[in-house]
Amino acid sequence: MKFRRLSLGFLLLLALFIGVFAQQPGQPSINRLQQIISYLASDALEGRRTGTPGANDAAHYIAGEFSLLGLRPAIQMAGTARTRGEIRARYLQPFPYVSKVELGKTNSLTIISHGVSDVPNGIVKDTLRIGEDWMPIGFSTNANVESDAIIFCGYGISAPEFKHDDYAGCVPKNKAAIVFEGTPDGDNPHGQFVQGGQIRFKAAAARAAGARALIVISSEQDLKDNRLSNLSYDNLGEAGIPVIVISRKAATSILRDVSHYEKVAAAGTFELPIPEVVSLTVDVARRESPSFNVVGILPGTDPKLKNEAIVIGAHYDHLGRGGEGSLAPREGEIHHGADDNASGTAGMLELARIFSARKSRRTIVFIAFSGEEEGLIGSNYYVNHPVVPLANTVAMINMDMIGRETQKKLIVGGVGTASEWRDVLARTNYENVFLPRSESNPTATIVSGTNGTPVIAANDEIIGSREQAFALTLNEDGFGPSDHSSFYAKQVPVLFFWTGTHNDYHKPSDTYEKINYEGEARILSFVASIVRDIDRSDARPKFTVAKSDSQGRSTGFRVYLGTIPNYADSNDGLTLDGVRDESPAAKAGLKAGDKIVKMAGHDVKNVYDYTEALSEMKAGQEYEVELIRGGQRMTLKITPEARK
Repeated sequence: MKFRRLSLGFLLLLALFIGVFAQQPGQPSINRLQQIISYLASDALEGRRTGTPGANDAAHYIAGEFSLLGLRPAIQMAGTARTRGEIRARYLQPFPYVSKVELGKTNSLTIISHGVSDVPNGIVKDTLRIGEDWMPIGFSTNANVESDAIIFCGYGISAPEFKHDDYAGCVPKNKAAIVFEGTPDGDNPHGQFVQGGQIRFKAAAARAAGARALIVISSEQDLKDNRLSNLSYDNLGEAGIPVIVISRKAATSILRDVSHYEKVAAAGTFELPIPEVVSLTVDVARRESPSFNVVGILPGTDPKLKNEAIVIGAHYDHLGRGGEGSLAPREGEIHHGADDNASGTAGMLELARIFSARKSRRTIVFIAFSGEEEGLIGSNYYVNHPVVPLANTVAMINMDMIGRETQKKLIVGGVGTASEWRDVLARTNYENVFLPRSESNPTATIVSGTNGTPVIAANDEIIGSREQAFALTLNEDGFGPSDHSSFYAKQVPVLFFWTGTHNDYHKPSDTYEKINYEGEARILSFVASIVRDIDRSDARPKFTVAKSDSQGRSTGFRVYLGTIPNYADSNDGLTLDGVRDESPAAKAGLKAGDKIVKMAGHDVKNVYDYTEALSEMKAGQEYEVELIRGGQRMTLKITPEARK
């Protein structure tokens, strides 16, 4: 396996830390953190994209660590596992994940032109070549479409919030819509149509307008230079209609003068006759790849509390060689993901080592999630297939990107999800720094100093002090861009630890030598103390609904509903992971677990259909929402609020 070389200075520094931590089972080991992160972030694992051999090698490595620590595997089977592979397999929780899309055998696209004066019968059939002239999009629905008309719809963007709707100028109902790739803003990353210009949202807009198929004209002459022609799937459901991309050169079979239509799109007037009709067959096969969460269990020792569990988790997947989610200027380079999230995974393994060497009253479940970068797929699967019932899960501790600690700064999310969290954090966020006389003084007590800082006093004399371990930034919300969101949606109190983003985020340059190992060790000591605090208490943390800061964010939508969508693959509706208290959705009677199938007159099959419907809603106006709850279809009425 190929590793990057450590600098001599780093090795010397590392050697100093090894001597301090290597033999202390109750302390995080900087040496172990470096070993784990350097392996997970090595070239050998090729960025750990979910469903790839590199990710699965990482999963087996983590399972091996669990086994060495003596953790109980998640899967209990009859008989004795004999081989190392059999032992590790019992720690793996598989979940469905599509990692590959392949062309079927029946793809075809024929453009039929009528009324051509210089050919017999006035009919021309132009059969376009798949892979050269056109390609289906990976999330396209398989279907045969015989459309008696093709209608031009500009850029295919429906964005009423910006007073722009290409479908107000064309009516593609029961026709094939043809649109340009991109937006009227060009490549401006800060343009107002960035979201609407994404191919997923173009497909949702076309489907909402009644189109039977969507044809997207590539911005390049040839498909070999176009990213849309690379078959891929984001595990967020099919489009509901066939969606294809054709080269700019092939588009002349339909539009004849492509440049003229670009000017028409800019002007926003689309009623131009297109005499061609289309015969289209889309046939794509989506292949699942083995994908796993890794689960190790440390049973509790208390006769009663051992039935309750604390979950400590981190995701181990990353972005592979780039593509979706990458912020690198080009694809193909290994995205090492040392901080995101080899750092959190190493932290979880170190906590597993620390706690396996001591007794805990409650059961502790250690989980390495995959599919986080694809939309929290692994953690969402776990909360719906838990190894310990969620009703018995008292807290979830999540670590994501904890490797770039600077100046003892730490961000903690989910503080509003349990009434005890602020007190727990305040207690834990002090390190005892005793003066010599305080160490053996039985009369010493902790009191408030003149500036409010706790000090240690005896007989009215200050004999010691306490200092804050971290400058904490606290965030109330239990929802966020990591796996704790899946647990909070199921009403489990959560705490989320991270040290913030940086210039290497989602780039190949997120490498292991940039990790602050000493800082991460301090964070792990802090997290371990919090877990011990939870475990010491007879009472479990009391779940509370956290305040949200999402309503104040700029999202492009004019209205606020307060729903928390589930982003997993869906083709038959949008399931809600949660509903915020006092929100329009809560007032309408929507609940977690509801599956929305129609909203504001739009059929909803996935999150993109839902977003399309949301973009057209107006504050203060009542709309119907059709949903499925407990197998029963029902209709509720919702009145959106204006987004602040």
